[in-house]
Amino acid sequence: MVVATFEGRVDAWRCASVERSPAAAEPPTLSADWAGPDAHQWDSSLSRDEYMDSVERIRATIRDGGVYQANLCRVMSAPLSGQGGVPDPVALSATLTHGNPARYASRLWFPGTDDAPGAWVVSASPELYLGIDGSRVRSSPIKGTAAPDARMLDKDVAENIMITDLMRNDLSHVAAPGTVAVPELLAEHPHPGLTHLQSTVEAQLAPELAWTPQMWPALLDATFPPGSVSGAPKAAALEVIAREESQPRGPYCGGIGWVDAEAQTAEIAVGIRTFWWTPDRGGRLHFGTGAGITWGSDPAGEWAETELKAQRLIALASTDRMTA
Repeated sequence: MVVATFEGRVDAWRCASVERSPAAAEPPTLSADWAGPDAHQWDSSLSRDEYMDSVERIRATIRDGGVYQANLCRVMSAPLSGQGGVPDPVALSATLTHGNPARYASRLWFPGTDDAPGAWVVSASPELYLGIDGSRVRSSPIKGTAAPDARMLDKDVAENIMITDLMRNDLSHVAAPGTVAVPELLAEHPHPGLTHLQSTVEAQLAPELAWTPQMWPALLDATFPPGSVSGAPKAAALEVIAREESQPRGPYCGGIGWVDAEAQTAEIAVGIRTFWWTPDRGGRLHFGTGAGITWGSDPAGEWAETELKAQRLIALASTDRMTA
């Protein structure tokens, strides 16, 4: 099991035993009542005005040729201690599964020790960062978000094409020559409460890399952090993110998933629609939300997109879930 932070730290845990079962036809029964934070206690690392000011600064950077697109995120958090000091990730996971099912949903809870770090992460991610089956690797970047039945903007289409091209370039560094392909481009996928624009890039891993000790370092060097949550060009976008965002993203926008080396398969999601808990300040539950900024961005519209992405999940995770 793997959790990689957006900032580049990668932690992995080898499981002593693994149980596999086919996907359930129905969501699992709620194992316990989730006791979340008060709905009114969430705060944001960037206020509405601060976020919109950042959008304008990024647009100025785009105008000056410094970057084509950059993802601007904010982290929401609320106090939460939980029973025995730690909230129940199984209960939150069940709540999200019922209220916001997602293709790459996951929960990872590893209590830390003196010798190893821990993790408390519950995700409802709809986005695939890296899927590997033998020597075949694929990535399905999401770029473009609209309310149900609303039309995608021209800006959404331009963003998606930019990031798809970025992922083609990233995977080309680890692919056998001539094997990078785009089997899906600009497809609209419905999700609970919104619609996403998704493309898929596939490639055949270079023979000298596939499931060798060099494979994961090469893959991460070539593709991390995911292009859909950084921007293009990636190096310049990361400089913009460091300049504009007021706190680290942590597992949000990183990678969350599993690797089975014996079966030569892996599935790692982009850590979006993700909650994580930290014990600092008596316990805090965190959730990230963001939007891709281009020259065509409207600051108020970009803030509204971050609200749309957060609204349903924050409502589900909060004590007052009447609007979920």
